[in-house]
This record gives sequence, C-alpha cells and structure tokens, in this order.
Amino acid sequence: MAGMISAANLGGIADPRIGHEADIIGTEEEHHTSKTAGDIPPNYDGPNEHHNIPAPILAGKDSIYLDPSITFENYVFWANRSREYEKTIRTDDKGFAAWASMLMGKKKSPIESQDATPPTPSENANEKENSDEKKTETDPADMTVKNEATDNYGVTETEWEQAQRAARTATWGSIFYLITTDILGPTNVPWAISRMGYGPGFALYTVFGIMAAYSGMQLWKIFVGLDSTRFPMRNYGDMAFRVFGSSARIVVNVLQSFQFFLNVSLLITSNGQGLAQMVEGENGKGFLCFIVAEVIFMVIGFVLGQIRTLQRLSFLANIAIWLNVIVIIMTMAVVHQYPPNYAAVQASYPTIKKGPVVTSANWPASSTLNDKVNAMMNAVFAYGGATLFNELMAEMRRPYDFWKGFICAEIFIYACYLIMGMVVYSAQGQFTFNPAYQGIPDSAYRFQTLGNAISFITGVIAALLYGNIGIKVFYSSVLRDVFHFPHWTAASASGSGSVSIQNILTTAVPIYWVLAWIIAAAIPQISNLTSFVGAACILQFSYTFPPMLLVGYNVQRDAMLPEERFNPQTGQAERVDSGVKRWIRGYKKKFVWNTFDIIYSAAALSCAGLGIWASVVAMHTDFAESALTPFTCANPAG
Repeated sequence: MAGMISAANLGGIADPRIGHEADIIGTEEEHHTSKTAGDIPPNYDGPNEHHNIPAPILAGKDSIYLDPSITFENYVFWANRSREYEKTIRTDDKGFAAWASMLMGKKKSPIESQDATPPTPSENANEKENSDEKKTETDPADMTVKNEATDNYGVTETEWEQAQRAARTATWGSIFYLITTDILGPTNVPWAISRMGYGPGFALYTVFGIMAAYSGMQLWKIFVGLDSTRFPMRNYGDMAFRVFGSSARIVVNVLQSFQFFLNVSLLITSNGQGLAQMVEGENGKGFLCFIVAEVIFMVIGFVLGQIRTLQRLSFLANIAIWLNVIVIIMTMAVVHQYPPNYAAVQASYPTIKKGPVVTSANWPASSTLNDKVNAMMNAVFAYGGATLFNELMAEMRRPYDFWKGFICAEIFIYACYLIMGMVVYSAQGQFTFNPAYQGIPDSAYRFQTLGNAISFITGVIAALLYGNIGIKVFYSSVLRDVFHFPHWTAASASGSGSVSIQNILTTAVPIYWVLAWIIAAAIPQISNLTSFVGAACILQFSYTFPPMLLVGYNVQRDAMLPEERFNPQTGQAERVDSGVKRWIRGYKKKFVWNTFDIIYSAAALSCAGLGIWASVVAMHTDFAESALTPFTCANPAG
C-alpha cells in the first residue's frame, strides 16, 4: 500500500482522485443520475421501431442493486450491448495514446477530435468505418427525439444510460497510475524479507504477485461480462450479488467495513510510533507517551473527518503519492550509510540481540513458523488492492482495456517491492524494522524525522479519507442496502422540524475513531496487526473471492444454451432446465479451469486461517517476551 495504508484499501468507493464519487456515497447522485444535455454523448440512428424500456430503479428495496429478480441473462444481455458500443469509442485521443501522438507531432483534424458515432450492432464493417468519420452534434431541443433511437434488438437507449456512459472517462493509462499509486507501498517489504531470507522472499513475493495478477484478471472478466450502463456495477459487493445473490453481498460488504475499521487502527499505530519517535529528538532525551501520541493522531483524524466534501482534495492525494516516493528512495539510500536502529528492534523484538548484521539466502535459522506465516501475510497485504478494481473499471470509457493498465502496474509494483526489500535487507539484515523508515537510527535523526514527518502528513490525508468515507461506506453498503436505512440526504421527522440523516456523521466519526484507537492501543504491534488484516480481510478480496466468483460466473454463463430465449423488454429468460442439472452442465464446459479455481480458492482460504492463527499467536508471544503491554506508554519504535 502507499505508505502504510492507501485509498486502495477503501475498496467500497471510487478513488477520490477520479472525481466527486466519494462525496456522493449514499445519495441519489451516487448513481450518476444527474445530467445536462451537454453531458450526453451523440446518439446513433437505428431502426424506426421504438420500444421504450424505463430507466432502472436506483433506490429502495426494489433497487437494481438489491433486486434478486433480475436474471443473470439480463445482466449478460446489457453487458454485451455496452461492450459492443464501447468498441466504437475512440481512445487514441486520450491518455498515453494522445501523449504519444503529441510527441510524434501528429495533428488531429476537428473531425478526428470527436468521439466516433456508435453504430448499431447490425451495421457491417464498412458502415462502421464510415461512421467513425461522422461528426454528430447534439441539439438540446432535439434531445427527446434522438434518445428514442433503437438498436437492432428494437431496444431504446434511455437518457439515463447515456448519462451513465458520459460519466465514464478514465483510460487505461490513468488506471495504471491509480493502481500503482494506490497499491505501491513497500515500507513493510524489507521486514517481511528479513523473516524469509533472499530466496524464499523472492519466491513468495513473485508467487503472490503472479496470483494477484491472475485474480485481478478474473475480476476483470466478470466485470466486463456483467457490467453495463443499464445495470452499472459499483463495487465488489455488486459483483458478489450478481453471481451468488444477497447473502454473498452482505458477507462482502460487512468484511469490507471491518477492513476499513482495522485500517484506521493501523494508521493510528504507525503514526503514533512516528510521532513519539520525532519527539524523542536526536539526543534521545525527549519523550512523548506512545498512547498519548496515538490519541493526538486520533483527534486529528476525527476532527478532519467532519469535513463533508473531498472533491477538492484530489491534489492532496497526488501530493501524498510523491511524498511516499521520497521516503522510499531516502530509506534505501540512508540505511547503507548508517547502522540499524537497535533501540527500535530491542523494544519490539527483544529476542534479537545486538550484533553484526546477518543476512540469509534461505529461511533464517531463528525464523519460527509464526515468523514465516506473518511475513507471508505482510506480502499479501502489500498486494491488497483488489477491492478497488471494480470501482476503477466502473469509471473507464472502455472497461475492456483495464487489463493493459493493470498488468503494467503489477509489473512495476513487483519490481519496486523486490528492489526496496532486497536493498534494505542487505543493509540491515535481522535488524530490519517495520516500517522501514523507522528503522533509521537516531544518529540519522534528520532522515528519520523526514520519513516520519512525511508519513504523518500522508497518514493525516488518509485519515481524512477514512473519517469521511469509512462511515459513509458502512452506512451505504450495510445499513442502507441491507437494512433499508434512508439515503444520507433523506429527512426524518424529529420534534418540531426535520433532521438530515447526514448529521449522523458528526456523531459517528468520533465514535468510529475512538473504537479504532482502542484496538490500536490494545495491540501496539504493527507487523502482527498488519498480518491479521492481511489474513482476515485482504487475502479474501485478492485471492479467495475472485476464483470463487469466476466459477459461479462460468457455471451460469456456460449453462446458457442457443435455444434458450431472452426478452429484453420483460427481462425474463426462457430456460430449458434449472437446478443442479443446469449447474453441472455449466461446470463441465470449463471443467479443468473451474476445478483449478476451486482448489485455488480453498488453498487461499486455508492460508487465511493459518495467517489469522499465526498473527494471534505472535501477538501473545510478543506480549510475553517484550516490555510492551496493551495501552503502553513505551514506544514500540524505541
């Protein structure tokens, strides 16, 4: 993750740098229902028949996000229609392609600068080429007429669908940037490698990286197969709902909310350590009680969490990214010029005695099973960005292009992890600390403080995101969608007047942060707490759920037969069979891959159980062997 925690771990929402999505969670605007004539792209001409299908219901128990009566065939039909349309959308005038054209000196004519007019699926290849050269202007006065155009199915594209498409603007180049900056955060990689050695560390980060890429591609395949402008997919919970139903959605959303909460605890712990370390000073005579440092950060978090809008904070998120890059480069350079931070290691790991730096090509002799598993779970945490992928794809002009940015980002992230991990471990050996910049000794206080100060700033930015978004996501995804609470903007009678539901935020944010502080203060062990979050939450979203969801998707998709009929007017499908017989037929279509994915998902779930056990045992062991206690005043970073 970028720093210790990033926007990727928010999962249930779109990245705040993309636009104003974070501000409108829990409101009608969340679904891009508001639009102007200028936002609607030019429509295309189709057959003369007009079969108006009304826009879907967005709120209440009959919402498209909660309605179990919507058939799988309905999702697939509209997804195919959206993907067919997106093939006509130009991408060479945006992102990396546009930069390349500019650098090569290519100039676009006014006609070329416009998006292609999308053809109907019935047009032949020559007609498509001709349509690419047309320029269609949309007159607001004629909007009603233009919006009645139909495709060869005789289905009208509603203004609502067009507004949905107009809101999707991201290219694969921006996806590369967002995935890289959100997932990249190698400050815990050196510690993990110090518990595994060069060989196992390289092997495990490689394997986890490959499997994370495989899982990401699985999510991509499901998304392009089920998302459409008529039934847009907002988040991970929507994907689980469309494949396995309401129960799966509840499990995913509750687990995401739990992950958000624990991420706040990690922020409090890591920044409490940094603040106490900064106050200590170069001579080591300064002192700030660790629990007080955590309280200070907690107060800053929930005070800033009262801010209601995040739309103007995108520049801060971008600044935080480059600040983290400074910390990474600085740490790799400084650790080779100064000795390890023995005081910090002794405070958190008293069994590691001061001595010469020792590195290992294989598993270190002192490494226990708990150490090995916890190191693996830190590697899992490092690749934990899958919860964000659905949100990123939902913002793309052409979601099918997601794989380009994703693969490039995974390769870049993998290289950064191994470079920083190996560089720092080679300098500090068994004394490598987590996070790496706090392993810089007091003799290099100015560099240590630079790392802590920058990380504190980026932590405060993350705190602002969590304080504002965490509660909204829990309310929107769990309380509203599961228990049918009203929208944030709904008003309820109270006494002599009406009170906005959004006022709950003022009370909820401090409670949320206080509870997170209790967890952070009770478990002042950042490596073990990170391992627990990685095993209990992130491993599920990155490794357990994707193959499980893909098997469910494949079974239903492959069970569809050519003789079966689907009526887009009613949304109903005529199936030749149902139940177990249908599932078996669908499973056999990709028998080898489905079986592999089931084994993969079961193995990931087993690793999660092992990781939870190891992190809990390690917490108990460290409390028994070190001077650290719950609600301690001593700084775990020395």
